[in-house]
Amino acid sequence: MRDWRDALVAVVAGFAAMLVVAAAGLWAAGATDLPDGAFPQVVAAVVVLAAGGEVAIAGDAGFVARTQAELTVMPLSVSLVGALVTASAFLRPLRHRAVAGTRELLGRFARLAVLWLAALAGLTALARKTFRVPLGEDSPLADIGEFLDAAPQVGFRAETWPTLLYGLLWLIGVTALALVVSRRAPLPPRLVGFQEVVRPAAYAMVWLLLAYVVIGVCAGVVVAVTQGHPGRTFAVVLLGLPNLAWPALTLGLGATWDGKVEGPFGLPMPQVLDAVLRGEDRSALNVATLAQQDGRAWWLVVVAAVLVPAAAFLMAARSPARVRPWQHAVRMGVALALTVLLVCLTCRIAARIGLSLLGVGDLAELGGEVSLQPRLWAAVGIGLGWGLVAGLLGSLLAAPVRRRGEVGD
Repeated sequence: MRDWRDALVAVVAGFAAMLVVAAAGLWAAGATDLPDGAFPQVVAAVVVLAAGGEVAIAGDAGFVARTQAELTVMPLSVSLVGALVTASAFLRPLRHRAVAGTRELLGRFARLAVLWLAALAGLTALARKTFRVPLGEDSPLADIGEFLDAAPQVGFRAETWPTLLYGLLWLIGVTALALVVSRRAPLPPRLVGFQEVVRPAAYAMVWLLLAYVVIGVCAGVVVAVTQGHPGRTFAVVLLGLPNLAWPALTLGLGATWDGKVEGPFGLPMPQVLDAVLRGEDRSALNVATLAQQDGRAWWLVVVAAVLVPAAAFLMAARSPARVRPWQHAVRMGVALALTVLLVCLTCRIAARIGLSLLGVGDLAELGGEVSLQPRLWAAVGIGLGWGLVAGLLGSLLAAPVRRRGEVGD
């Protein structure tokens, strides 16, 4: 019963944290004004997306109107908070253990997964809503829709089985990373030998990603104070700050993303991104194209040039003194390449909606598209190169540092 209680605490804490952050972010964005009391359903949908789930958008008015829509975006602020809280609660009962058997760890995860999927299924059932789409009082299309009693509707609903599958994979990733990163987390005896290879690098990458988030929070507060629109700014911080901060890491390394912003709507983003991406064709997003709009974009390179070697230094300082510089370089290169791969996979954005009535094209005033996709393997290769150089530099800088124990302190 104690193990079930520990699992229940982790599930309740994780979902409570995500619900609070999602609700606060949506409140800041003005979602409390949604019609038909839809705020709870939207909060549930955001948490489902944050936990790795899938939400579909669709709508129609019989044969008269049809809505085409897609949504692929992960609110990573909500995901990050949920992951940190869930991982901490999962590891807390194990913090005074040196080792733990494989069967015990699998049993703890199985209990956690059962309760997690049950809670996720409940949110999935709540995350669905349909809205009427206004066409305007003086619009001929509104007259046609009224005459045919076919006012178009658009709605969303969480997909149950994909959500449970991806939610389970999300939970596996969170708990596995927690066990790998934390020095106090016990490992099975057969895996103890790998901790000096994996843990310092994993810790350094988590530190690097969180450092970018902290910088993003500071920048968000400054923007809210100096440029106005605090509600919109804090909505971005509470819902999708890592969606901006982590791609900024890849841009600072030299990676390129392809994107497009078209139509009257767009995801909350800095104005400079909108200026680069808005247009009929897809645009390349990198430091050079950003700098054409705002020269301060070159600071992304400076920040990466400081934080990546700092992460390499941290990795080397936490590694045994017997590890050679070339080994640090290889480990840092692989770790940074995998981190860039993770960022590219989780920060992609695809959002499109189009409405047609009587089969006559899209209604431009009600349609639009926002997309942002990385040039994946080029970005991973760049991360590998940066990691190799930074790992070697970090090893040399950490050489005078006294390291205690097998994996350092």
